[in-house]
Amino acid sequence: MKTTGNTLLITGGGSGIGRALAEQFHARGNRVIVAGRRAEPLAALARDLPGIATALLDVADAADIARFAAQVVADHPALNAVIHNAGIMRPENMAADRYDPTDAEAMIATNLLGPIRLTAALLPHLRKQANAAILTVSSGLAFVPLVVTPTYSATKAAIHSWSQSLRSQVAGLGIDVIEIAPPAVATDLMPGQATNPNSMPLDAYIAETMALLEANPAGPENTVERVRFLRDAEREGRYDSVFAMLNGE
Repeated sequence: MKTTGNTLLITGGGSGIGRALAEQFHARGNRVIVAGRRAEPLAALARDLPGIATALLDVADAADIARFAAQVVADHPALNAVIHNAGIMRPENMAADRYDPTDAEAMIATNLLGPIRLTAALLPHLRKQANAAILTVSSGLAFVPLVVTPTYSATKAAIHSWSQSLRSQVAGLGIDVIEIAPPAVATDLMPGQATNPNSMPLDAYIAETMALLEANPAGPENTVERVRFLRDAEREGRYDSVFAMLNGE
């Protein structure tokens, strides 16, 4: 993947990691389109960074993805890269007397079905583009789950697996598939995460992530040093101890 000269779509780019990536790619001379569910953050981003395009998209809605995909290709025929950044993270207590799977269903629709559906809708276009790239966003929790967020962790593990299969299937089409796996970053993904001293500062995370993209433009993974503790736990024989440490056992 090139880091300059792209026409790049970022989902969930109104805040947090998505907005920070939009700012960085915009500064490098890319044409950036940011899509999200909420109009206010998109309007603020457009005011702050003239030249960025914005569009409303609910990645949990299959019909809205179909509508959006047709529109974004028509409006931006040079589109050659997409970052599947949109995601939600909610705690769950499956041992509760009355467990409600509503949050689980929402996370699966947003975090997993969203990237699958949007990729399916955009692949006919992307396969015709030079220097095409699909960037997925998993998590360190794809490799060692956080017990209080079981479905979120599971969706990210699924994105990791899906990214590997997608990479292999499109290898002959000239499309790079790069998996970005963040650690806990100081954003508002979960209440208190932005102020948690254990969260990696957003600016430091983005700087290291962009440096890794530039140094390893074909991926296959983009993992900052802080997430290697989780990413490499199983392959290094540390899984049980890391699971216990992460979950306070």
